[in-house]
Amino acid sequence: MGKFCEICHKGVMSGNNVSHSNRKTRTSWAPNTQKVRVNVNGTPKAMYVCTRCLRSGKVERI
Repeated sequence: MGKFCEICHKGVMSGNNVSHSNRKTRTSWAPNTQKVRVNVNGTPKAMYVCTRCLRSGKVERI
């Protein structure tokens, strides 16, 4: 459940790994999410938040 940000809804992206010989295999990239306690409407709540939202100040940590 920790593969998407509950603030900006950033989720897993998928694509191809391309080798030197141009062979393609599927891969996925997950955002860097952290389980943090945040202040939501004055009440503490544990949420998965990406580090971009934490750094930009979109949430208030407890």
